[in-house]
Amino acid sequence: MKGQHRLDQIVAFLKSHSLATVEQLVEAIDASPATIRRDLIKLDEQGVISRSHGGVALRRFVPVQPTTDEKQLRNRQEKLAIARHAASLVQPGNAVVLDAGTTMLELARSLTHLPLRVITVDLHIALYLSAFKQIEVTIIGGRIDDSSQSCIGEHGRRMLRSVWPDIAFMSCNSWSVEAGVTTPTEEKSGLKQDIIATARRKVLLADSSKYGKSSLFSVASLQAFDDVVTDSGLAVEAQRALAAEPFTLTLAEPE
Repeated sequence: MKGQHRLDQIVAFLKSHSLATVEQLVEAIDASPATIRRDLIKLDEQGVISRSHGGVALRRFVPVQPTTDEKQLRNRQEKLAIARHAASLVQPGNAVVLDAGTTMLELARSLTHLPLRVITVDLHIALYLSAFKQIEVTIIGGRIDDSSQSCIGEHGRRMLRSVWPDIAFMSCNSWSVEAGVTTPTEEKSGLKQDIIATARRKVLLADSSKYGKSSLFSVASLQAFDDVVTDSGLAVEAQRALAAEPFTLTLAEPE
C-alpha cells in the first residue's frame, strides 16, 4: 500500500471515530503496528492529529466562536440533559457564577425554583433570571461581545475576581484531555479563567460534539475542574481517557 494512501485511510478512519488506538488502526488499515506508528508520527508532525495516552484523534481547530443564534439548535437534547444534571449540583442559597452560552441558558432555566445569588456574563441569562424575585442577579458589566451577547473586558474580570462563589459553571467551544479547555480569543481566555478562579466548586459543562477540538488560546486544563459534565454521546475511547482523570465525570443521558 502506498504511503500517502495509507495516511488518507487513517484520516478517513479518524473522521468517524473521536479517538482511535494503534491496535484499532492496525486492524482497520491492515498494516503492521510499526508502520502505523510511523504514519502517526508523520501526521502528528503535519498537525493533522493529536496524540494522548488514550489514543489518537484528528486535530480539529475552531478558529472563531459561533454566534448564539448559530448554537441555539445544535445538540439541544444533549444540552438539556447536561443542564438538568448541573442544576442538581446547586443548593438553595448558593452564590453561583454562570458563563455565557446556550447550555448555560438551559441551566438558568433549571434553577428558577431556587433562592440564589447569580453572577453571570450573559445578557440573555441576566434578563431571563431577573424575572424571578427569589433570585438576585448580578451581571459583570463591561463591553458586549456581539457574537455571544455577553460581557467581556477588564471591568468584568475585576468583578469576577472580587467574589467567592459556592459554584462556578464554565461553558466551552472546544475541549480535550490533551489541550484542556481552549477558546478562539485571548480576551475570552482570561475572562473564563476568572470565572472559575475563586469558586469553591468548579464545573465544566461541555457537550460531546465539542470534544477533541481545539482553539488557539488555552483557558485551563481539565484537572482544574472538580466536575466535568458532558453527554452520553461521547465516544467510548474518550470516556475511558476522561475516567482516568481526577475530576468527577458525568455522562448525562438525553431523554
